[in-house]
Amino acid sequence: MKVAVVGATGLVGSKMLQVLEERHFPVTELLPVASSRSWGKKVTFQGREWTVIGADEAIAKRPTVAIFSAGGSASGELAPKFAAVGCRVVDNSSYWRMDPTKKLVIPEINGDVLGPDDYIIANPNCSTIQMLMALAPLHKAYGIKRIVVSTYQSVSGSGAKGVNQLKAERAGGTGDFYPHPIDLNTLPHIDVFLDNGYTKEEMKMVNETHKILRDDSIAVTATTVRVPVWGGHSESVNVEFNKPFDLDEARALMAAMPGVVIQDDPENKVYPMPRFAEGKDEVFVGRIRRDFSVENGLNLWCVADNLRKGAATNAVQIAQLLLEKGLLAE
Repeated sequence: MKVAVVGATGLVGSKMLQVLEERHFPVTELLPVASSRSWGKKVTFQGREWTVIGADEAIAKRPTVAIFSAGGSASGELAPKFAAVGCRVVDNSSYWRMDPTKKLVIPEINGDVLGPDDYIIANPNCSTIQMLMALAPLHKAYGIKRIVVSTYQSVSGSGAKGVNQLKAERAGGTGDFYPHPIDLNTLPHIDVFLDNGYTKEEMKMVNETHKILRDDSIAVTATTVRVPVWGGHSESVNVEFNKPFDLDEARALMAAMPGVVIQDDPENKVYPMPRFAEGKDEVFVGRIRRDFSVENGLNLWCVADNLRKGAATNAVQIAQLLLEKGLLAE
């Protein structure tokens, strides 16, 4: 199967190649695509080198599926061109997520929405993915009334430029990618500020939650924060349910969710941390406790590798689901 990875030389694109190989996706020909400054470079996949090419050359080869991590403007321009030659596109940018004609998919939660007419499929925001992996089974059981979430997002979520600024500051230098220093600091500012006072990242979590859970009645408010951590996002999540819940049952429901691992033994100092989630596909959940300040309230802490389940792994899982549904005809 011909598989294109658009943005193959970036942080997420490189991780997509790794996950495709780890999951033994049936790639017979890899088409690594990047901007013109990377044409002719080599990427290693399945033990051999593949030459980075431009999008037009890849489209001419008519790939079966293309996995995008090239930014919103590139996705908006190129995804329809790939789709026009019969290629299924899984896009990691925010460009298509809220398009009512496009599906926004976390396979474990709403993979059932995918059908034969879906040629451009959106991959959700990293922070939304990990939160909903924990909350989806609880919503099904009790109905979520309100979510209050605060995120602690690593610099790898900003791509190479964010990582490089933290590296430079740790070495005694400076950087100008973030509006302020990131080392020994926290920035309550991810993406641009909107007219309502929220950032675009915060509103992604609001809007994507409604679309993925197929329930616009859920009240969601978010504060997203960049922290000086290399990789792995953490979230403090407060949930209020419509129905009473049993704490042990809620814990069991999350534990039974594919891709969720419970790490919740505070007496022995066991709880999720980004340092140990990095490089793993699972979403780790802990600090599970009743919120006594409201009726039917629950607090939890969840952590995941934002480059894997938050991006590359979820995208590859969507491609695998398309394959299982017989929607990747060569």
